[in-house]
Amino acid sequence: MAFLSDIEIARQCNMLPAAAVAEKAGIDEKYLESYGRYKAKIDLSCLGDAIKAGKEDGKLVLVTAISPTPAGEGKTTTTIGLADGLSRIGKKVTVALREPSLGPVFGVKGGAAGGGYAQVVPMEDINLHFTGDFHAIGAANNLLAAMIDNHIHQGNEADIDPLTVTWRRCVDMNDRQLRNIVDGLGGKSNGFPREDGFDITVASEVMAVLCLSRSLKDLKERLSRIVIGYDRSGNPVTCGRLKAAGAMCALLKEALKPNLVQTLEGTPALVHGGPFANIAHGCNSVLATETALKLGEYTVTEAGFGADLGAEKFLDIKCRVAGLKPSAVVVVATVRALKMHGGTAKEMLGKEDLKTLAAGIPNLMRHVSNIKNVYKLPCVVAVNRFPTDTDAEVGYVQSRLSELGVKAVMSTVWADGGKGGEALAREVVRLCEEEKGDFTFAYPLDMSIEEKIDAVARKIYGGKGAVFTTAAKKQAEKLARLGFGDLPVCIAKTQYSFSDDPKKLGAPENFEITVRSLKVSAGAGFVVALTGDIMTMPGLPKSPAAERIDVDENGVISGLF
Repeated sequence: MAFLSDIEIARQCNMLPAAAVAEKAGIDEKYLESYGRYKAKIDLSCLGDAIKAGKEDGKLVLVTAISPTPAGEGKTTTTIGLADGLSRIGKKVTVALREPSLGPVFGVKGGAAGGGYAQVVPMEDINLHFTGDFHAIGAANNLLAAMIDNHIHQGNEADIDPLTVTWRRCVDMNDRQLRNIVDGLGGKSNGFPREDGFDITVASEVMAVLCLSRSLKDLKERLSRIVIGYDRSGNPVTCGRLKAAGAMCALLKEALKPNLVQTLEGTPALVHGGPFANIAHGCNSVLATETALKLGEYTVTEAGFGADLGAEKFLDIKCRVAGLKPSAVVVVATVRALKMHGGTAKEMLGKEDLKTLAAGIPNLMRHVSNIKNVYKLPCVVAVNRFPTDTDAEVGYVQSRLSELGVKAVMSTVWADGGKGGEALAREVVRLCEEEKGDFTFAYPLDMSIEEKIDAVARKIYGGKGAVFTTAAKKQAEKLARLGFGDLPVCIAKTQYSFSDDPKKLGAPENFEITVRSLKVSAGAGFVVALTGDIMTMPGLPKSPAAERIDVDENGVISGLF
């Protein structure tokens, strides 16, 4: 039997005009700014007017997952399918997602618009240029970079030490050649020669700032607080000192507005922002989430990678900043991925193997336990079922989860769309209506930077704690002295393991994470702790997806997934 590709399925969808999607969501036409027929931006006054009118928030449902493997988990697909499932059982629902980055689209991961019969559309637009938000973020980032080097060239009134400049340029593409460069060559008239580098746009602090901002005023203030480096006396130099925040905000004025699209089944979808989940906080924008919460009974959103990264940062950073409280959490897992965590080779995943499933299931158990026992939130596991999964394997997963008092619900949204998410939707509704959580953060802000990182390493990762290099210790002391000690922490580590070693699968124990350096994202409002070998500029694989993407003479794109 031949299966249709994601792009072929998306192309068969009879999409509603954006105005009709807005009407379905309860968004008045006066708030809508069309970007073609099927995309629109929502004016910020939509949220402001809803708040003024005292409109209550709906219930917030977070979708997260086990630690990712090459077998795939289907977190975004489940998020979209759950939203469609909730709609099918009569709930008014909106889904809130991140925007895809061009780097993964042309690299190895592919796009981030869901898959099969659980997608957001127009799929090609969302995965490519969409409404231009990422271009605006890149332009704002690089404007600041240009103003930094121009300030140094024009006399350096702020006495910036060029060797301490931390602000890097960015481009939304996987390009390892740009990770480390030397610029300013060619003589005095061409700038001050120094080592520099590029990050991918989704790793830019501007992306994190935009996603955590509540208004244009808040955006400008956060941009002003960005630390770009230090002066020769060791004091931080900010974007505000360089008078760059106003121009950057002007570039970002339209990008700050949430984007409205739809699922294949016509469920309203707000797709906005896209910070990385291992080097940033990995969630869609606060404004999109808050707007979605005013539009209906349920908002379904997701956080990047596994629950130790995306969910931890969603809960400890985004929820703390925005005052959000999830009503329920969905942890996505597959039998295939759990068997990979237990040691099964990818080519053997189609065979029943209860032994490696038993070895791998502690990964799921730890994630679920964290949600229930650390964050104290109601939880359900969505088992993204494959045809090769046997009843014995599924039964084993259900039996083990019952030890934690958590249900495992089968999900077939990839093949069946919203219909395959109805059972999951009913369990989510039950959790929201019957089980009241007592949401708690993993750490209080009055801990030191080192204590907060150590708390996450112990409580969430299941390790013995965190150790700090000599450089990281000095940086922690300096950041505390400069007044950044009360910020939440954003730990940058591999997504493939609870530890900082991607080879330690399952649920490793008796490990320590090593923090090699710390930096402040003062605009975003968190301290970034770098562990392991985290790249802020990925590279393309040997056979990138770009080699298989094409467009015919009629403008029809093929190869996107």
